[in-house]
Amino acid sequence: MRPTATLLIYLATAAAGALAAFPSFAQDDIYRCGNEYTNRPPKGAGCKRVEGGNVTVVRGTLPPSVNPNRVVTAPQASSPEQRARDADAKAILEQELRRAEARQRELLAEYQDGNPNRMPLETKNYQRYLDRVAGMKADIDRNAADIEGLKRELERFNR
Repeated sequence: MRPTATLLIYLATAAAGALAAFPSFAQDDIYRCGNEYTNRPPKGAGCKRVEGGNVTVVRGTLPPSVNPNRVVTAPQASSPEQRARDADAKAILEQELRRAEARQRELLAEYQDGNPNRMPLETKNYQRYLDRVAGMKADIDRNAADIEGLKRELERFNR
């Protein structure tokens, strides 16, 4: 190998090693201003310099319809289209509530205060009867929770 080729390889290796050994020179000082990180702090903002390593901040994305500066306390109808959507949603919730209340009446009638009529297979197997009664009770409780949830949702439209 010629001496100039060896010299070039040596210089290239030394340059690559120098760049790899000092990655901290590539990053500016980072400051924390409240919950925000920046390398250009505004004067008088009380920002503190971050020490001890590199900081990577990845911002999440918001849906286009969300404005982070807007505070929503109740459903707001700002346009005729929004009012129409709200009216449709309220009508659907009212329909679901009526359906759930009718189902609750059916379940309670079948349950008969914990003593429903036994089925033919349950006359000889009492555990099967107890399992069916427990399932009926769970269905009644679940349906009652659904009714309460629908009422809460409808309450939001009446505020």
